Amino acid sequence: MIEYYDQLPQEEQEQIEHVIALLLRQTYILEHKYEKRTGRLIYNRDFRIANKHLEFLRSYFGIAGITLMDSSQMGVIYIQGEAVLGEKLPKLATIYLLVLKLLYEEKMATASTSVNVIVTLGEISGKAGDMRVLRGLSSVTEIRRTIALLKKYQIVEPLDVLDELNENTRMVVYPSIHAVLVSADATKLLESFSDECEAETHESTVDTAADQKTGEWEEQVEEEIQEQMEEEARGREEAEL
Repeated sequence: MIEYYDQLPQEEQEQIEHVIALLLRQTYILEHKYEKRTGRLIYNRDFRIANKHLEFLRSYFGIAGITLMDSSQMGVIYIQGEAVLGEKLPKLATIYLLVLKLLYEEKMATASTSVNVIVTLGEISGKAGDMRVLRGLSSVTEIRRTIALLKKYQIVEPLDVLDELNENTRMVVYPSIHAVLVSADATKLLESFSDECEAETHESTVDTAADQKTGEWEEQVEEEIQEQMEEEARGREEAEL
Protein backbone atom coordinates (compact mmCIF):
# COMPACT_ATOMS: atom_id res chain seq x y z
CA MET A 1 0.00 0.00 0.00
CA ILE A 2 2.74 2.47 0.96
CA GLU A 3 4.73 1.47 -2.12
CA TYR A 4 1.75 2.28 -4.33
CA TYR A 5 1.45 5.74 -2.78
CA ASP A 6 5.19 6.47 -2.93
CA GLN A 7 5.33 5.67 -6.64
CA LEU A 8 2.68 8.24 -7.49
CA PRO A 9 3.59 11.75 -8.66
CA GLN A 10 3.38 14.41 -5.96
CA GLU A 11 0.28 15.92 -7.55
CA GLU A 12 -1.62 12.63 -7.29
CA GLN A 13 -0.43 12.12 -3.72
CA GLU A 14 -1.89 15.51 -2.83
CA GLN A 15 -5.14 14.60 -4.60
CA ILE A 16 -5.43 11.40 -2.56
CA GLU A 17 -4.76 13.30 0.67
CA HIS A 18 -7.51 15.75 -0.27
CA VAL A 19 -10.00 12.94 -0.96
CA ILE A 20 -9.19 11.20 2.34
CA ALA A 21 -9.77 14.43 4.26
CA LEU A 22 -12.98 15.02 2.31
CA LEU A 23 -14.40 11.61 3.15
CA LEU A 24 -13.55 11.96 6.82
CA ARG A 25 -15.19 15.39 6.89
CA GLN A 26 -18.38 14.79 4.89
CA THR A 27 -18.69 10.95 4.64
CA TYR A 28 -19.89 10.97 0.99
CA ILE A 29 -18.34 11.86 -2.36
CA LEU A 30 -20.89 12.22 -5.16
CA GLU A 31 -20.27 11.38 -8.80
CA HIS A 32 -22.28 14.39 -9.92
CA LYS A 33 -22.96 17.62 -8.07
CA TYR A 34 -25.24 20.52 -8.88
CA GLU A 35 -23.44 23.65 -10.06
CA LYS A 36 -25.42 26.83 -9.46
CA ARG A 37 -23.44 28.80 -12.05
CA THR A 38 -24.53 26.57 -14.93
CA GLY A 39 -27.73 25.27 -13.36
CA ARG A 40 -26.91 21.65 -14.08
CA LEU A 41 -25.25 18.57 -12.63
CA ILE A 42 -21.55 18.28 -13.40
CA TYR A 43 -19.06 15.43 -12.96
CA ASN A 44 -17.24 15.66 -9.65
CA ARG A 45 -13.44 15.65 -9.97
CA ASP A 46 -13.04 14.30 -6.42
CA PHE A 47 -15.17 11.27 -7.34
CA ARG A 48 -12.90 10.53 -10.30
CA ILE A 49 -9.81 10.64 -8.07
CA ALA A 50 -11.42 8.42 -5.41
CA ASN A 51 -12.60 5.95 -8.04
CA LYS A 52 -9.15 5.80 -9.65
CA HIS A 53 -7.43 4.97 -6.35
CA LEU A 54 -10.31 2.97 -4.89
CA GLU A 55 -8.35 -0.12 -3.81
CA PHE A 56 -5.64 1.96 -2.16
CA LEU A 57 -8.27 3.96 -0.28
CA ARG A 58 -10.04 0.77 0.81
CA SER A 59 -6.79 -0.55 2.28
CA TYR A 60 -6.00 2.79 3.90
CA PHE A 61 -9.37 3.15 5.64
CA GLY A 62 -9.45 -0.57 6.42
CA ILE A 63 -6.51 -0.17 8.79
CA ALA A 64 -8.69 2.09 10.94
CA GLY A 65 -11.67 -0.27 10.76
CA ILE A 66 -13.51 1.92 8.27
CA THR A 67 -15.21 0.39 5.23
CA LEU A 68 -15.10 2.29 1.94
CA MET A 69 -18.29 1.68 -0.03
CA ASP A 70 -18.62 2.21 -3.78
CA SER A 71 -22.03 2.29 -5.42
CA SER A 72 -21.89 2.90 -9.15
CA GLN A 73 -25.68 2.65 -9.31
CA MET A 74 -26.13 5.50 -6.85
CA GLY A 75 -23.08 7.38 -8.02
CA VAL A 76 -21.69 7.65 -4.49
CA ILE A 77 -18.48 6.67 -2.71
CA TYR A 78 -18.72 6.80 1.07
CA ILE A 79 -17.32 5.46 4.32
CA GLN A 80 -19.03 3.39 7.02
CA GLY A 81 -17.95 1.90 10.34
CA GLU A 82 -17.86 2.38 14.07
CA ALA A 83 -14.63 4.35 13.72
CA VAL A 84 -16.36 7.03 11.62
CA LEU A 85 -17.01 9.92 13.99
CA GLY A 86 -20.38 11.16 12.82
CA GLU A 87 -21.94 14.37 14.05
CA LYS A 88 -24.91 14.10 16.40
CA LEU A 89 -27.88 15.51 14.49
CA PRO A 90 -30.26 17.98 16.14
CA LYS A 91 -33.90 16.89 16.31
CA LEU A 92 -35.04 19.03 13.35
CA ALA A 93 -32.18 17.75 11.16
CA THR A 94 -33.10 14.17 12.05
CA ILE A 95 -36.73 14.77 11.10
CA TYR A 96 -35.75 16.49 7.84
CA LEU A 97 -33.44 13.62 6.97
CA LEU A 98 -36.18 11.04 7.47
CA VAL A 99 -38.78 13.11 5.59
CA LEU A 100 -36.36 13.68 2.70
CA LYS A 101 -35.82 9.94 2.50
CA LEU A 102 -39.54 9.33 2.03
CA LEU A 103 -39.94 12.19 -0.47
CA TYR A 104 -36.97 10.90 -2.43
CA GLU A 105 -38.43 7.41 -2.67
CA GLU A 106 -41.83 8.76 -3.72
CA LYS A 107 -40.38 10.92 -6.48
CA MET A 108 -37.96 8.24 -7.68
CA ALA A 109 -40.91 5.91 -8.18
CA THR A 110 -42.08 8.17 -11.01
CA ALA A 111 -38.66 9.27 -12.29
CA SER A 112 -37.07 7.96 -15.48
CA THR A 113 -33.28 7.86 -15.40
CA SER A 114 -32.18 10.57 -12.96
CA VAL A 115 -30.92 9.55 -9.51
CA ASN A 116 -31.45 13.07 -8.15
CA VAL A 117 -34.77 14.64 -7.24
CA ILE A 118 -35.86 18.19 -6.40
CA VAL A 119 -38.07 18.98 -3.41
CA THR A 120 -39.33 22.23 -1.94
CA LEU A 121 -39.32 23.37 1.65
CA GLY A 122 -43.11 23.37 1.42
CA GLU A 123 -43.10 19.67 0.52
CA ILE A 124 -40.85 18.88 3.47
CA SER A 125 -43.05 20.86 5.88
CA GLY A 126 -46.18 19.31 4.37
CA LYS A 127 -44.91 15.75 4.78
CA ALA A 128 -43.75 16.49 8.32
CA GLY A 129 -47.18 17.98 9.07
CA ASP A 130 -49.02 15.00 7.60
CA MET A 131 -47.00 12.68 9.82
CA ARG A 132 -47.40 14.98 12.85
CA VAL A 133 -43.74 14.96 13.75
CA LEU A 134 -43.37 18.68 14.49
CA ARG A 135 -45.15 20.39 17.35
CA GLY A 136 -44.98 23.86 15.79
CA LEU A 137 -43.23 26.06 13.26
CA SER A 138 -39.45 26.03 13.40
CA SER A 139 -37.56 29.31 13.27
CA VAL A 140 -36.06 30.45 9.97
CA THR A 141 -32.60 30.36 11.59
CA GLU A 142 -33.07 26.76 12.73
CA ILE A 143 -34.26 25.70 9.26
CA ARG A 144 -31.25 27.40 7.61
CA ARG A 145 -28.88 25.62 9.99
CA THR A 146 -30.58 22.29 9.28
CA ILE A 147 -30.29 22.68 5.50
CA ALA A 148 -26.65 23.78 5.84
CA LEU A 149 -25.89 20.68 7.93
CA LEU A 150 -27.49 18.34 5.37
CA LYS A 151 -25.58 20.13 2.62
CA LYS A 152 -22.34 19.57 4.53
CA TYR A 153 -22.92 15.81 4.41
CA GLN A 154 -23.80 15.84 0.71
CA ILE A 155 -27.46 14.96 1.29
CA VAL A 156 -28.98 18.07 -0.29
CA GLU A 157 -27.93 21.05 -2.39
CA PRO A 158 -30.04 24.23 -2.07
CA LEU A 159 -30.99 25.69 -5.45
CA ASP A 160 -32.28 28.98 -4.09
CA VAL A 161 -30.80 31.62 -1.79
CA LEU A 162 -31.34 30.59 1.83
CA ASP A 163 -31.62 34.23 2.90
CA GLU A 164 -34.97 34.26 1.06
CA LEU A 165 -36.27 31.06 2.66
CA ASN A 166 -39.92 30.24 1.91
CA GLU A 167 -42.13 27.29 1.01
CA ASN A 168 -40.98 27.49 -2.62
CA THR A 169 -37.28 27.17 -1.74
CA ARG A 170 -35.94 24.24 -3.77
CA MET A 171 -33.18 21.77 -3.09
CA VAL A 172 -31.69 18.79 -4.87
CA VAL A 173 -31.78 15.57 -2.88
CA TYR A 174 -28.69 13.55 -3.75
CA PRO A 175 -28.66 9.72 -4.07
CA SER A 176 -26.51 9.57 -0.93
CA ILE A 177 -29.87 9.57 0.89
CA HIS A 178 -30.07 5.91 -0.23
CA ALA A 179 -27.19 5.05 2.07
CA VAL A 180 -28.84 6.50 5.16
CA LEU A 181 -31.89 4.31 5.75
CA VAL A 182 -34.39 2.15 3.91
CA SER A 183 -37.87 3.67 3.53
CA ALA A 184 -39.55 1.30 6.00
CA ASP A 185 -37.07 2.31 8.70
CA ALA A 186 -37.57 6.01 7.98
CA THR A 187 -41.35 5.63 8.26
CA LYS A 188 -41.05 3.69 11.51
CA LEU A 189 -38.79 6.29 13.09
CA LEU A 190 -41.05 9.15 11.95
CA GLU A 191 -43.98 7.36 13.56
CA SER A 192 -41.96 7.31 16.78
CA PHE A 193 -41.57 11.09 16.54
CA SER A 194 -45.31 11.41 15.89
CA ASP A 195 -46.19 9.29 18.94
CA GLU A 196 -43.92 11.42 21.09
CA CYS A 197 -45.46 14.67 19.82
CA GLU A 198 -48.98 13.40 20.46
CA ALA A 199 -48.05 12.35 23.97
CA GLU A 200 -46.61 15.80 24.68
CA THR A 201 -49.82 17.56 23.59
CA HIS A 202 -51.68 15.82 26.44
CA GLU A 203 -49.23 17.01 29.10
CA SER A 204 -50.41 19.98 31.13
CA THR A 205 -46.99 20.71 32.60
CA VAL A 206 -43.42 20.17 31.53
CA ASP A 207 -40.93 19.59 34.29
CA THR A 208 -37.28 18.65 34.41
CA ALA A 209 -38.04 14.95 34.43
CA ALA A 210 -40.13 15.30 31.24
CA ASP A 211 -37.34 17.22 29.54
CA GLN A 212 -34.88 14.52 30.51
CA LYS A 213 -37.20 11.81 29.18
CA THR A 214 -37.55 13.63 25.84
CA GLY A 215 -33.79 13.97 25.61
CA GLU A 216 -33.34 10.26 26.30
CA TRP A 217 -35.94 9.43 23.65
CA GLU A 218 -34.20 11.61 21.04
CA GLU A 219 -30.92 9.85 21.80
CA GLN A 220 -32.67 6.49 21.41
CA VAL A 221 -34.00 7.47 17.96
CA GLU A 222 -30.58 8.67 16.88
CA GLU A 223 -29.04 5.40 18.08
CA GLU A 224 -31.65 3.47 16.09
CA ILE A 225 -30.77 5.48 12.97
CA GLN A 226 -27.08 4.72 13.45
CA GLU A 227 -27.80 1.01 13.97
CA GLN A 228 -29.95 0.89 10.84
CA MET A 229 -27.22 2.64 8.82
CA GLU A 230 -24.63 0.13 10.00
CA GLU A 231 -26.97 -2.80 9.28
CA GLU A 232 -27.65 -1.39 5.80
CA ALA A 233 -23.90 -1.12 5.18
CA ARG A 234 -23.30 -4.70 6.28
CA GLY A 235 -26.07 -5.86 3.97
CA ARG A 236 -24.49 -4.07 1.01
CA GLU A 237 -21.10 -5.55 1.84
CA GLU A 238 -22.55 -9.07 1.92
CA ALA A 239 -24.34 -8.44 -1.37
CA GLU A 240 -21.11 -7.31 -3.01
CA LEU A 241 -19.32 -10.45 -1.79
